[in-house]
Amino acid sequence: MTTLLLVRHGETVGNSRVRYFGRTDLELSPLGRAQMAAARAWIGQRFGTARIAPVMSSPMRRAREGAAIISGNLAPIEIKQFVEVDFGRFEGLTAEEIAARFPEDFARWNRDRLDPAFTYPGGESRAAFAARVKEGVRAMLAAIDGWADPPGGDCALLVAHRGVIRIVTEELAGAAPTIELGSLQALARDGDERWRATMLDATEYLRGLV
Repeated sequence: MTTLLLVRHGETVGNSRVRYFGRTDLELSPLGRAQMAAARAWIGQRFGTARIAPVMSSPMRRAREGAAIISGNLAPIEIKQFVEVDFGRFEGLTAEEIAARFPEDFARWNRDRLDPAFTYPGGESRAAFAARVKEGVRAMLAAIDGWADPPGGDCALLVAHRGVIRIVTEELAGAAPTIELGSLQALARDGDERWRATMLDATEYLRGLV
């Protein structure tokens, strides 16, 4: 059985819990690093002695740093297509700030945000974002299938962004998790069978972190 662990990066210095950061290349905050360390410990307990390999991430610092913490300082394979969506004029703003500065765009966003035809003002369309992430899925699967030293028991790891993980889980397993900061999704497959979700929105290891 092949297991794929999908972890959303932790909190950033820009407060990603409330602000929309896509292309801004932020590093993890102290809380974010603690969240990734907690994920590492929990993965070790939950998945036993399984070795984490291959380790993959978005090219952005918050994801690369999270992958290194979880894997024990292994340099991740960077999948360029897994950069977060370009929020355009919404970049770095809270929902309240977007509503105040761009009320018409905000209303359209709330109405159509999952519509493939929706485009962030000055940014990327949902269709273009989904297309490139799906291209990245193929690169990710090639990395997993081409890993030279399985043989069984390893957990592949991807640390990336909410939008990326949502498309990956939908594409591979037909699942639609919420994907909070620091949360974990687990997918599994036996042989050539389709991926299935075995764990969604795991966050219990984050309790008590402030």
